[in-house]
Amino acid sequence: MEREEHELGVRERAILALERRSFAGPGAKERAIREELGLSPVRYYQLLNALLDDERALVHDPVTVNRLRRVRDARRSQR
Repeated sequence: MEREEHELGVRERAILALERRSFAGPGAKERAIREELGLSPVRYYQLLNALLDDERALVHDPVTVNRLRRVRDARRSQR
């Protein structure tokens, strides 16, 4: 296998980096998603959700991925 298949792309790493940050005020995160990543918030969250199931993401940033998985699982169990 080629090395690239084991690594996250630039966009995936940027999504995880954005998730590590905290945002002040309503709309700040959505604004950062649009301005920094050029994505709509809906598309961003679709990509993020898929990324949480990607083992490469877990290897790249286990703390963030595990935290987000716990949040996602808690929300699913509340439904």
